[in-house]
Amino acid sequence: MGIESKGMKKLLQEFSKGIIKENPTFVLALGLCPTLAVSVSLINGLGMGLAATFVLLGSNIIIALIKNMIPERIRIPCYIVVIATFVTITELMMKAYSPALDRSLGIYVPLIVVNCIVLGRAEAYASKNNAVNSFFDGLGMGAGFILALLLISGIREFLGTGRFFNHILFKGFEPVCVLSMPSGALLVIGLLLGLFNLLRYRKV
Repeated sequence: MGIESKGMKKLLQEFSKGIIKENPTFVLALGLCPTLAVSVSLINGLGMGLAATFVLLGSNIIIALIKNMIPERIRIPCYIVVIATFVTITELMMKAYSPALDRSLGIYVPLIVVNCIVLGRAEAYASKNNAVNSFFDGLGMGAGFILALLLISGIREFLGTGRFFNHILFKGFEPVCVLSMPSGALLVIGLLLGLFNLLRYRKV
């Protein structure tokens, strides 16, 4: 019972670290290019977050399973092939079942192949751990990325357009139009990064 409890606790730690302690956006500052580009609306942010999470989970599990079969000198190209496979699946599914979202996200779905979050977890974690731990690591990192995208997208969509999931909440609300522009993304993420750093340092 004690061993099972310790094992479950470790898996929960692997999951939770991606949400707070090692959040890919607010702590590690990874994958900021798609975060800035697609966070103009909550639907875009959620779609991008779910797509990246699916790729993270799939690539982490497969790489953890085949890591001992891959020669050291070609490990990165092999990781990219695995990641690209799951990105292709994601892109085709999105084109088939959500073409409007696919058009809205554009080139940023194929670019998940070289996303620092996905490739970084493959190299830093999945290649050194088993499939179960890698699954929870990918799930936690994906959840952290989704939450970050939702927070940034929510702020930009509500304050920048006066909408929330494309629905008007308050009539007569005067939006801050700069937040719906590219410069607004830099402003919002800069303020949030500053806030998270302040909270971390105060906790320390």
